[in-house]
Amino acid sequence: MFDQKQFFVELKQHFEKSIEAYHHELSLYRTGGASPVLLDGVMVDYYGTKTPLNQMASITTPDARLLVIQPFDRSIIKDIETAIIAANLGFNPNNDGLTIKMPVPALTEDRRKDIVKQLHQLTEKFKISLRTVRRDAIDEVKNAQKEKDITEDEEKKYFDDIQKRLNEFIKQLEAISTKKSDEIMQV
Repeated sequence: MFDQKQFFVELKQHFEKSIEAYHHELSLYRTGGASPVLLDGVMVDYYGTKTPLNQMASITTPDARLLVIQPFDRSIIKDIETAIIAANLGFNPNNDGLTIKMPVPALTEDRRKDIVKQLHQLTEKFKISLRTVRRDAIDEVKNAQKEKDITEDEEKKYFDDIQKRLNEFIKQLEAISTKKSDEIMQV
């Protein structure tokens, strides 16, 4: 039996998960200042296992242009430095034997524009994700109508509701994207 209330609760949850994933992806984009989040994608080879950097070192930002990485195990400091260089983040780590200091260079105008371009591509990817959620929901409604759990009129109403909810989440996604673009372009 088709449960309308449960259907729309689950639909909203799927849309919200996409927005949440988008927020996480956005946190990886540089806006000019130093932040430990910039190193979230760095994986270090630790005794044959790829381990996230933030699980094997303390990452601090003593000022807006510097990241300091202090490994919990000093014997792997060279491995951490190698992983940061391999991640190709545009940083030049300085290893003093105890910590790794990484100055975060200011973004150039061209680099800012490039990041905004990448951001727009990411936004499009997540719009597609939201549309996929809509397609799956529409398929579920069509199946319910085929099984005679709902009428054709109800099916049409559900389609309209699904589209309305999709439009709301796309607007939310675009607002987040615009705000992040403005942050990136701000000098």
